[in-house]
Amino acid sequence: MPDGDGGCAGTRGYDDIRDGTSVTVYDAAGSVVATGALSNSSYDEDTYNCSFDVAVQDVPNGEKFYKVEVSHRGTLQLSAEEAENGQFGGTLG
Repeated sequence: MPDGDGGCAGTRGYDDIRDGTSVTVYDAAGSVVATGALSNSSYDEDTYNCSFDVAVQDVPNGEKFYKVEVSHRGTLQLSAEEAENGQFGGTLG
C-alpha cells in the first residue's frame, strides 16, 4: 500500500516489509556474510504491488551460490553470477 511518503509499505501480515527492512546474505555454509536493506519503494496502482530496491554492500566474492533473506521471510538462492549481476528478485503473497 502507499505509505503516504511517496513509497510503499506492506499491510495485513506484511507489515514488516517497507523501506529499511533488513536484507541478509548468507554463504553456501549458511553463515551471514553481509547485510543491507530494502529501499526506494514504489507502488503500482494498476497491479497493487510494491517494489523495492535491494542494497547490500561488501558481499564477498568466491562462493558458488548465495542465499538472501528479506526480514524473516525465508531464503532465496542465487548463483554467484546472478548475485554479481544484480539479478536478485523475489515476490511475497
